[in-house]
Amino acid sequence: MNKGLVRPMRMEDLEAIMEIEHASFSTPWSLQAFAAELKDNEYAQYRCLELDGRVIGYMGLWFILDEGHITNIAISPDYRGQRRGEFLMRSVMNEMVNLGMDRMTLEVRVSNYPAQDLYRRMGFSTAGVRKGYYADTGEDALIMWAELGRSDER
Repeated sequence: MNKGLVRPMRMEDLEAIMEIEHASFSTPWSLQAFAAELKDNEYAQYRCLELDGRVIGYMGLWFILDEGHITNIAISPDYRGQRRGEFLMRSVMNEMVNLGMDRMTLEVRVSNYPAQDLYRRMGFSTAGVRKGYYADTGEDALIMWAELGRSDER
């Protein structure tokens, strides 16, 4: 199966990104937030997963010193359950290792078991809890970290 092509996110991708964002999150980021990340945040690295010319997923992170903080990752509902999120994440992680990143972190809702399973498959482990992290529900977030090795070690 063709998993797609991972490439840098562009401003012209934002319409498709917003569709995926709204389908994926109860408190989606705004168009302006994504635009600001692409234009103004020197630490931001955003990638799209494209299949047959259509954006079907994305992942963003902040690259600070040798660490990455994953800000968001989502796959279009039509393409979930096909390991495309794993493909996207593995591609971005390998790219970031090649750019000098040693570790990655993220927060995930304590109730989001599918995402936690993906992150564990990708080498993340739970390092703590952020109480009341999600403003929409007051739900806690797990803090997860992964130590990154060279791509041939994964």
